[in-house]
Amino acid sequence: MFMAELTPPLKKILIVDDEQPIRESLRLLLKSNFAVSLAEDGESAVAIFEDVAPDLVLLDVMMPKLDGLETLKKLREKNANVPVIMLTGANTVRTAVQAMKAGALDYLNKPFDIEELTSLMIATLGDEVLEKPGTQSVSIVEIEADFGPLVGRSTTMADLFSKVGQVAIRNSTVLITGESGTGKELIAKQIHKLSTRKNGPFVALNCAAIPETLIESEIFGHEKGAFTHAIERRLGHFELADGGTLFLDEIGELSLTVQVKMLRFLQEQEFYRIGRPKPIKVDVRIIAATNRNLEELIQEKKFRQDLFYRINVINVAIPPLRDRFEDIPNLAMHFVKKFAGRYGGKQLSFAKDALDILVQYDWPGNVRELENVMESLMALVPHDVICEDDLPRKLKNRASMQSFKGGVIDGDIKFDDAEKLFETEMILKALRKTNFVQTRAAELLGISRRILKYKMDKLGISESGEVASPPANN
Repeated sequence: MFMAELTPPLKKILIVDDEQPIRESLRLLLKSNFAVSLAEDGESAVAIFEDVAPDLVLLDVMMPKLDGLETLKKLREKNANVPVIMLTGANTVRTAVQAMKAGALDYLNKPFDIEELTSLMIATLGDEVLEKPGTQSVSIVEIEADFGPLVGRSTTMADLFSKVGQVAIRNSTVLITGESGTGKELIAKQIHKLSTRKNGPFVALNCAAIPETLIESEIFGHEKGAFTHAIERRLGHFELADGGTLFLDEIGELSLTVQVKMLRFLQEQEFYRIGRPKPIKVDVRIIAATNRNLEELIQEKKFRQDLFYRINVINVAIPPLRDRFEDIPNLAMHFVKKFAGRYGGKQLSFAKDALDILVQYDWPGNVRELENVMESLMALVPHDVICEDDLPRKLKNRASMQSFKGGVIDGDIKFDDAEKLFETEMILKALRKTNFVQTRAAELLGISRRILKYKMDKLGISESGEVASPPANN
């Protein structure tokens, strides 16, 4: 069973490190469950230590002014009982060991493992990982890191949160890249929320959801009578976002004509409303997003290279969920809590076999797909402990596929079945890489679109990438 509660009041953590990205990453990781204070050097750490009276100190070894060893001595003089964990580079391990002799509790090498750090913190602060004997349910105490509406505890997400914080305070154009369902709009909203424009509007436009004949009017607006059916003046998204942020999702879907006008705006900070001869100036920050490879589109003459350079001033890449599988239990619990009010306060826990399947599944729809699965379980499963049998068939089939792989490696499966498995995996990877556009997937595999469709039907692969069942093991 998931447990993500820490008894109030929150334990106080002091993070001392001269590297701002590390301080910020740790703060984001810990702020949900601890009261976090930061110090950039030993001298400020000593002063903050007196004011805050922390329950635990994370202390860097190599720092200007006072190094970690000297800082530790001064902290020990003020309170000998507060536990201190040293953070050290590989070449300073000996110093960290000396610090332990001087009273430090333990040390962790940089880059440290988040699981190791959180486990050590939990053990130090007295929280326990409970597992009821005789049951198959999983009992976890998670140090859950969130960043506004985002949830993650993996190092990749910690790095992402840190980068978002740094990007937000600037006014540069941002390009967010990532597969569908990874949370690109959530990242854009968080950048806006943390920026100096936070009191201005955040306006979002999905470029793929609007017909090409209307997209120019939606972005730039039009004057009354500018074209047929233009019965009144309409403000475009540029004007609606004045003083704030305009989020252009799926910017790769814009026509070349609109791309030219977009480029002009980015260069001149002005645009022409359709039917208006005079330009309009607005103060708007552009955040664009795409799940497509814009550099490939440039090669195909479908996206302007000069526009790409204009929007790609800062790139924020969101990893797919399969590349941060350690976040899946936290995200599952997050969505259970999110939907609890909608389903009468219902809470779910997960048997170990069900949790293993959630972690092993590839999640081609990423976080959005996981969210949909969690709501489905909340709505349809009558009991509170989710077992393997309660999970959707596509998830269980994927787990069967994983078991099948093990049989291939062990030599327990016939060659024909292994060949089918290999083809299935290759086709699935090609489909995901091309966002399930079969023509592009076929080109990537070096086969025709017709042959790809034939193989998909034969292997039981749906257009959305679901596999009906793994190849039979005879």
